[in-house]
Amino acid sequence: MASPTRDTPARPARVKQKRGEGQWALGYREPLNPNERSKKDDNPLNVRARIENIYAHRGFDAIDPGDLRGRFRWFGLYTQRKPGIDGGRTATLEPEELDDRYFMLRVRLDGGALTTEQLAVLGEISQTHARGTADITDRQNIQYHWIQIEDVPTIWDKLEKSGMTTMEACGDSPRVILGSPVAGIAADEVIDGTPAIDEIKRRYIGDPAYSNLPRKFKTAISGQSDVAHEIHDIAFVGVNHPEHGPGFDLWVGGGLSTNPMIGQRLGAWVPRDEIPDVWEGVISLFRDYGYRRLRARARIKFLVKDWGAEKFRQVLQDEYLKRELIDGPAPETPAAPIDHVGVHPQVDGKFYVGAAPIAGRVSGDTLVAVAEAAERAGSNRVRLTPQQKLVVLDVPEAQVPALQAALVELGLDSNPSPWRRGVMACTGLEFCKLAIVETKARAQQLVTDLEKSLADIQAELDTPVSVHLNGCPNSCARIQTADIGLKGQIVTDADGNQVEGFQVHLGGGLGLDAGFGRKLRGHKVTAAELTGYVERVVRAYVTGREPGERFPQWAARAEESVLQ
Repeated sequence: MASPTRDTPARPARVKQKRGEGQWALGYREPLNPNERSKKDDNPLNVRARIENIYAHRGFDAIDPGDLRGRFRWFGLYTQRKPGIDGGRTATLEPEELDDRYFMLRVRLDGGALTTEQLAVLGEISQTHARGTADITDRQNIQYHWIQIEDVPTIWDKLEKSGMTTMEACGDSPRVILGSPVAGIAADEVIDGTPAIDEIKRRYIGDPAYSNLPRKFKTAISGQSDVAHEIHDIAFVGVNHPEHGPGFDLWVGGGLSTNPMIGQRLGAWVPRDEIPDVWEGVISLFRDYGYRRLRARARIKFLVKDWGAEKFRQVLQDEYLKRELIDGPAPETPAAPIDHVGVHPQVDGKFYVGAAPIAGRVSGDTLVAVAEAAERAGSNRVRLTPQQKLVVLDVPEAQVPALQAALVELGLDSNPSPWRRGVMACTGLEFCKLAIVETKARAQQLVTDLEKSLADIQAELDTPVSVHLNGCPNSCARIQTADIGLKGQIVTDADGNQVEGFQVHLGGGLGLDAGFGRKLRGHKVTAAELTGYVERVVRAYVTGREPGERFPQWAARAEESVLQ
């Protein structure tokens, strides 16, 4: 073919059409992946009736696969990992090969709020139906294992008679709302967010209009910076407006997993009684404009990243709220992470006592005993924290020592070592089908070892060095925002063997140090080397830091050779 001349103009380059992302608001209503088809076929909230009327009577073998590995999640149910399958086979087996005939069951406890009567019920359910298992998660839930489908209606009945639920504890839905464990009683709280949490639950949880989202939707509401607001889909953080007084600063688009992002401020001040309306506007925007083509890009953080905060706010105002939001200031950043461990005064003259189980692992017996100990101390309110801790509220000063002693006997220390205080871990290989390595037992052993090997420098740590262990890349234990974050994977040891190990993230944080940990190029640590590695890095920090220098600051500037 002759080349183009002045008489034969060049053919214009073909413009590649951008592929649709499955956004309902733009007309892409057809399901684009199996998850979307499943939700279109049947609203996941309808699965409850089948559990109660069919599966609980006919047993595990009667469960439809679409319910088992999909819709069950809307009521907090996941099959747990079949015992004996090592982490190296996690990605090679089909779901049915990984499934055990037992379930993990997650109880949603918005704000982590419990009465002692409710705590005792949670303990009894563990004792009767879950082989004594009960973990406090970093989303203020209680998580059981070894649940049989035949027992689920009975468990629901016990929970609901006590004012608790598993509804939308999982799934592509508005999951549990994080709230300050000390809402309404903390001296440094700007404003109590509890009424907003309660109203969102009352209006929207279980509403079919919000039960088919592109992916999960995580909310945090607190009058102070104690709920990891920077890594939520939506967060409301207490702030004083110079003209309007106490209210909340609005954040959207945070999240971790394999594409971590810090949430963005929309620059909007929201009064407490308007939070439910604004929350409903944001979740509706996510439902309508969120990406549904690829599951890996279906979180709201990708939409916020692509649009930017300014466009997101404008669409929220124009299409959903039908009004302008009030501009407002940023919240104050706390000088140190807030975990509520220890003994602290309340605004009413009483005290709250925060104690640390190791990586959230407790038991049914422990929960019942804590309820009894709290009541003996004159309290009937307990809270779970976003750091896998437990707090007893409303304790008269004279009763504090006796309560502390009772908690220590239960493995819940209110004056813990930095390692017990700073460790978090996900479910791990023991029960999770996504996990590659064991985490809970390893966290227990790591804490025990570090309490011995680093006892000589413990007093020199101004704040605990947080160590978070995750069994896979999904970051349920927030590895990217830990001082020392450990992402489980199979690694090669010195003898060439494939063994459990971790990729290391160093110097992540929230608050003053909001950002993601530094990954050392190619550096992996085997599970067997873990205690020695953590000890070596912490000693290097204590030796090499400048006066007042926090671990993330030091880790950002330290030579790689010091960090390996």
